[in-house]
Amino acid sequence: MDSLLAIGIDLGTSGARAVAMTPSFDIVAQGAARLAEFGSDLRDPAIWWKAVERALMDTLAGIDRTSVHAIAVDATSGTILPIDIEGEPLATPLMYNDRVDDDELLARIHAVIPAESGAHGATSGLVKALRFQSVPGIAKVLHQADWIAGRLAGHYGTTDENNALKTGYDPVERLWPDWIMATGLDTNLLPRVVAPGAPVETIAPQMAKVFGLGEDVVIVAGTTDGCASFLATGADRPGDGVTALGSTLTLKLLCDRPIFAPDYGVYSHRINGMWLAGGASNSGGKVLSHFFSADEIVRLSAVIDPAVSTGLDFYPLLEPGERFPVFDPAFAPRLEPRPASDADFLKAMFEGMAAIERRGFARLADLGADPLRSVRSVGGGAANPQWSAIRQRELQVPLLPAQSTEAAAGSARLALGGLQAVGDL
Repeated sequence: MDSLLAIGIDLGTSGARAVAMTPSFDIVAQGAARLAEFGSDLRDPAIWWKAVERALMDTLAGIDRTSVHAIAVDATSGTILPIDIEGEPLATPLMYNDRVDDDELLARIHAVIPAESGAHGATSGLVKALRFQSVPGIAKVLHQADWIAGRLAGHYGTTDENNALKTGYDPVERLWPDWIMATGLDTNLLPRVVAPGAPVETIAPQMAKVFGLGEDVVIVAGTTDGCASFLATGADRPGDGVTALGSTLTLKLLCDRPIFAPDYGVYSHRINGMWLAGGASNSGGKVLSHFFSADEIVRLSAVIDPAVSTGLDFYPLLEPGERFPVFDPAFAPRLEPRPASDADFLKAMFEGMAAIERRGFARLADLGADPLRSVRSVGGGAANPQWSAIRQRELQVPLLPAQSTEAAAGSARLALGGLQAVGDL
């Protein structure tokens, strides 16, 4: 059975990655390509496709291509582009972090949008769709992952429930809600929505020929890059948490029910029959890097004893304001008194962030999520053993190794799920 393979493709902000995975979740081949290798305009869909093509070709070069039976794609959440009836992009895409500061469009949304919707704000997919709908010749507005999957399938117009969330999709009722029409958006422009991991269609014959694949390869609905990164770790039961120790401190937790708390920036994705809830603190690695270089953090960490507390109650922020687990725009940083020892100062910040992490998972539980049962870690801070030991002391649950930190591996898991749905696994 492990001779059967599924491929996951991740299109990120700087490049594309692909992995080939067995049903036992072993990665047997992988490839990568930087967008900048193909041009300077990283918004150009043609460059996206060239990077995906290179990453996929490199992956296929190391395996028996006849073993590949499914492909799924993840990409940046909230990146939107308009296409014509043939799938050709009609305008420069609006990326995940691009703002549409159009007061009139935002007012239209604000007048009707429910508080718990994921489509609030100037970076939402919904306001971008409204901006694009007047483009001449438009047939659909798609998310970035939809367009790449459409290239593979030869048919455009399908998205997944996770990418659709920031465009206004209701994951509880599982539909595009009626209130979207009240914003003035032509809902015929929106793609149909299926569950992540659902089989969509088989690969286009032309693409099968390009990549040397069988024409029975199934294109499976993917997800966002964030959800794919979570799935890649192997977390798969309610109460399994993943902490991203990057520039910010981001927590995600699998639940058996949806959690929506707009004040805390908490919303939920439906995935694999469960719900993925999460929140993000303004604390994180950017605070550490403000005071110390990467080399200094390694050197100072080596002399930290994680078993002994500093007794300090730090809340590491660079400026006032916190969103999760506390919602307070005026919340003040606590970084004093600063110990004489730089190692103790770093340790106190580690302790403060570990306390934020504990409070964050507790906040999710207070909002109705499952109690935390385990944590897997991703991001640069996950490799710091002293920080991990401090977090273990604070969280009091097992800190499990992530099976993978590659988002493409999460998409490969969805592709395997698609094979199971069609009875090929």
